[in-house]
Amino acid sequence: MATKKKDDVFAMTSFDPSKLSDSIRDFTEKGAEQTRDTFARLKTAAEDTAKTVEVTVETVHAGSVELGLKAIGALRAHTESSLSHMEALLGVKSVSEFVELQTAFLRTQVEATAEQAKTLQEATRKLAESVVKPGKEAAEKAFAALKVA
Repeated sequence: MATKKKDDVFAMTSFDPSKLSDSIRDFTEKGAEQTRDTFARLKTAAEDTAKTVEVTVETVHAGSVELGLKAIGALRAHTESSLSHMEALLGVKSVSEFVELQTAFLRTQVEATAEQAKTLQEATRKLAESVVKPGKEAAEKAFAALKVA
């Protein structure tokens, strides 16, 4: 019996080449399928990214136009106010009237500038949020897809 055990240890296992071919074929097919799946996910991610970039560019454009219009409006208001003030100064008859007009003008200009700054700041904040939102959503979607995969 000792010799039989010794023979078993050194006995050549039966080697079936057809099973090796089947294993290689299965391995290759699984690899190709995984590659197709990965490519499909990458293609979807690239398309989503392109859409996100397009939306972001459109948002930035619209927001910058809005900010530009607000800035032009502020400049127009300031210019009109300055011209009105200059007209009023032309009719001044005394130094005290001049000081009174100048003080009132400066006060209204400071108040108007503060209000315009608030308006521009709020518009800029909203623009920044709307620009960041699509990218944030796309990143969250991508990370969720990675977790699933």
